[in-house]
Amino acid sequence: MKTVGTGTRVLNFLIDTFLIFIIALVFSNWYSFQVMYWGYKPLPPYSFFFITLVVYYFLFESIWRRTPGKWLSISKVVKSNGQKPSIGQIFLRSLIRVIVIDFLFIPFLDGKTLHDYLSGTIVIEA
Repeated sequence: MKTVGTGTRVLNFLIDTFLIFIIALVFSNWYSFQVMYWGYKPLPPYSFFFITLVVYYFLFESIWRRTPGKWLSISKVVKSNGQKPSIGQIFLRSLIRVIVIDFLFIPFLDGKTLHDYLSGTIVIEA
């Protein structure tokens, strides 16, 4: 069980963030039409990004243990002991990602991100 390096994690992050941005942009535009046509309460555009971020990571990692970025880099999420993570661990990982400074904890947590450390998971080569 070999953990992936920082370069792979950055690549995963860039690919997944780009996809999340596109999905959030589509939903934001769709909702803006609903606001205009039906008179719904407007929401700030950044809220679509954060909602999409949590749902994106939760769905992909709970079903397949990997996101499109992890598919391309041939890596997956597992518990620290190598088993499949629980739904609770995946949900916690997804919620903690909303903290923008998540990556700043890497030097203090033995090379782990905050969402890995608190959820008890790691990203390994598949």
